[in-house]
Amino acid sequence: MFLSPRCLRSLVTARDWTADRESVFDRDAFTCRHCETVGDDAAALRLYPVGDVPREGTVHESALVTVCADCFGTLETAPATPSATAETLFHRVRETTRLQGATISDVATVASLSTSLPATLESARDDGTEGDSDAVSNYRRTRRDVLLAIAIVDAHLEELAALESAVDPDVQQSLEAFTETATALQSELVEVVELSETVVSALERCHGCFDSLEGKTCSTCGLEACETAAWHHPGGSSIAFDRLFGTINETLQDASETTDTLTDRTTALATQLTAEL
Repeated sequence: MFLSPRCLRSLVTARDWTADRESVFDRDAFTCRHCETVGDDAAALRLYPVGDVPREGTVHESALVTVCADCFGTLETAPATPSATAETLFHRVRETTRLQGATISDVATVASLSTSLPATLESARDDGTEGDSDAVSNYRRTRRDVLLAIAIVDAHLEELAALESAVDPDVQQSLEAFTETATALQSELVEVVELSETVVSALERCHGCFDSLEGKTCSTCGLEACETAAWHHPGGSSIAFDRLFGTINETLQDASETTDTLTDRTTALATQLTAEL
């Protein structure tokens, strides 16, 4: 049976959390990790799971983020198919474009953080220390924020896709081209994140909570380690990090080219919508 992303998210959010709600809210300073709304108390905030989480059991705090009620509603409310005015559609496209543009920058940050980790951990071993806690914390936090941002953009694109049948045929064609390209860009951004997570697994750390890995499943948060066999040096067990880093950069370049195409299609759609305002 096929379940839409929203159905899957609803199933996950109905489950129990390993982490205490207050501890996650405190970690996130009682602030929505997407829009930065500060909650007066825990009742005004929600927890939301990001990334791959175990299909059964509980969800660890490393996969949970704090969101406000409005952002939670964006993530959980199924898109309807209302009539769409040119003004409404224009503002929704503009907001989606703004959010996705910020997500591109954040994904690049995750890539940069992950590719610096091998050298950071090696330096820590040489110094006889546990590791650079700031670098690790930055990776964990930024990864969570990026996964949340990607989920928010996905929700906006689902809403726009639901509006395609409610607009004029000429606008519909441009809107379909926009959503198709934006969705392709989403896939490339997800690939960059997954490759960045592979770097962490190659360091024998969990790509979610960053605890040491012993086997294929993290004993702390239950995440399955990323597959790293494709990144081994020929005939050896060591990781060809240069090749992995190169693939991350190539995928970021692909995303940049897709962004150029998206800009053209956004401009064409906005021109049509502006003419109808």
